[in-house]
Amino acid sequence: MVKQLKTVNYSVLQKIEHPADIRKLNIAELNTLAKEIRSLIINTVATSGGHLASSLGAVELTLALHYVFNTPQDKIVWDVGHQSYAHKIITGRKDRFFTLRRQNGISGFPRREESVYDVFNVGHSGTSISAASGFAEAGSLKGDNKKIIAVIGDGSMTTGMAFEGLNWAGDREKNMIVVLNDNEMSISPNVGALSSYLNRLMTGNALTKLRINTKKLLKKIPGVGKYLIKLIQQIEESWKTLFVPGALFEEMGFTYVGPLEGHRLNHLIKNFENVRGFPGPVLVHVVTKKGKGYEFAEEDPLGFHGVAPFDVETGQTISSQSDIPSYTKVFGDTLVKLARADSGIVAITAAMCEGTGLNQFSQEFPDRFYDVGIAEQHAVTFASGLAIEGLNPVVAIYSTFLQRAYDQIVSDVCMQKLPVVFAIDRGGLVGEDGATHQGLLDYSYLRSIPNIIVMAPKDENELQHMLKTAVGCGCPVSLRYPRGKGVGIDLDGELNTLDIGKGEVLKEGSDLAIIAIGSAVNPAVAAAGKLSKEGVNIKVINARFVKPLDEELILKTAVAIKKIITIEENVIQGGFGSAVLELLAGKNVTGVVVKRLGIPDEFVCHATQAEQRHKYGLDEKGIILAAKEMLLKK
Repeated sequence: MVKQLKTVNYSVLQKIEHPADIRKLNIAELNTLAKEIRSLIINTVATSGGHLASSLGAVELTLALHYVFNTPQDKIVWDVGHQSYAHKIITGRKDRFFTLRRQNGISGFPRREESVYDVFNVGHSGTSISAASGFAEAGSLKGDNKKIIAVIGDGSMTTGMAFEGLNWAGDREKNMIVVLNDNEMSISPNVGALSSYLNRLMTGNALTKLRINTKKLLKKIPGVGKYLIKLIQQIEESWKTLFVPGALFEEMGFTYVGPLEGHRLNHLIKNFENVRGFPGPVLVHVVTKKGKGYEFAEEDPLGFHGVAPFDVETGQTISSQSDIPSYTKVFGDTLVKLARADSGIVAITAAMCEGTGLNQFSQEFPDRFYDVGIAEQHAVTFASGLAIEGLNPVVAIYSTFLQRAYDQIVSDVCMQKLPVVFAIDRGGLVGEDGATHQGLLDYSYLRSIPNIIVMAPKDENELQHMLKTAVGCGCPVSLRYPRGKGVGIDLDGELNTLDIGKGEVLKEGSDLAIIAIGSAVNPAVAAAGKLSKEGVNIKVINARFVKPLDEELILKTAVAIKKIITIEENVIQGGFGSAVLELLAGKNVTGVVVKRLGIPDEFVCHATQAEQRHKYGLDEKGIILAAKEMLLKK
């Protein structure tokens, strides 16, 4: 049961149910509303966890957009969406905001199923401009006058897809607005004041109409009109480039406006009112501060990007005391240990240095560490080039984000049999971040590719041995491990190389065989232990490898026991269980009953990992139930 936050007297926010309500407010009331929204966000995320710094930085921007544009008829397309908490609060979800990221509560990201104001489901970077282009094109075809606004952060602008969208939208010349939320640039008060003045001037209706009408007039002058237009454009670009950094976007076909101060509501509103009537594609550059309004988040925006529950007064994370390291930390520590002995090891990540555990590596081996930004495709092909030149690249990327580089894994790594190691963090169920972040497809989408080894450890100790095995095998390898802490096993001081394609028997038995992979192994062992007290003898196998399978061990077990349960934190279609079935069919083994436990044909919504595992029968209780059902079958 979710506990609701203590009621706070929000004088303005209590009057707000939908964006139409904020359009009745004056600037002073809007500024009060911004403070109250920040308070609600801080207190809610302190309880539920979530994306704090990004959402705090986008409060005024959110209010200005909903104030000026007629949402939901006009559409705001958020990129990633981790900055959308203020948007959720003022679009009818204020009273349910305390359920943020909880099971059956509201999502931490925009979801069309949740509100008409959420026009596009997001969670990955770089999609907003392309989606907005689609909305704008559809509006043009249907003849409506809806305004389309894409909001994208400077980090997401590092994705190739963002520039694909800009390139397309600039060429199509449809009416749409891209808001670049830049929270890295720092503007002093003087520069900010000058910037605001210049942009009020540049976006004024009179000047805009003059520019458009002048160009139309010059086009009518025979012979020299187009040359005069070109000359005027060159003068205009030279003047604008002197003051503002918008030449790139102008060259791509966008009218550039900015930079604007992202926490001054009166300036934001005035400029959005001006650009609302601009024809063609417009890019509005807004400068904001991550963590705005909460001291700890302003000082440490990275630490408060995605944060666990914390104490509001101290900013300290509230967590249970445990000396058990996370899988991510064990990976990072082990890679450093291996890199000290092998100068050919290099590490690559896509804007997730801390998230993938590469902080220590980046500090100890700065010349061998590469953060390529939010560019997973580039990361993989970049690693291919390094591998061809004799280096040993380890690409550390979350499972859900590696999906974006599938073609590069196929063509640039596996087809060339290059020794690239994919360290796949957050494999399996990841909890509260929801459908876009679950790492439930990698077994399936990787095992279908020739030349790659796919493996997963049962615990943190096996992880370090698998990493040593991966970097030394000389071929493409996928090493997948889960989110969160390990199981608490001691770590061996000496690293060993495992036999490729060989599993291990953890418990002998004759009534039923459980073959599990990765994070599913330990619950299987626990379930078998409970059942043994009831006189049921279950054989438990740690498969270790999805590809290649330990064919000898699996076939021998199938023939002897006849009843098998496979368990994996992956979709059932094409996953580890499917590989076992394919093996049995390919070897013409008959008379064997196989039950596959995994994720059915659906996307997994946000909840805790424990709640998700319970729902899909992947915890100890679920495995016991499945085993008993299997034993009853003749």
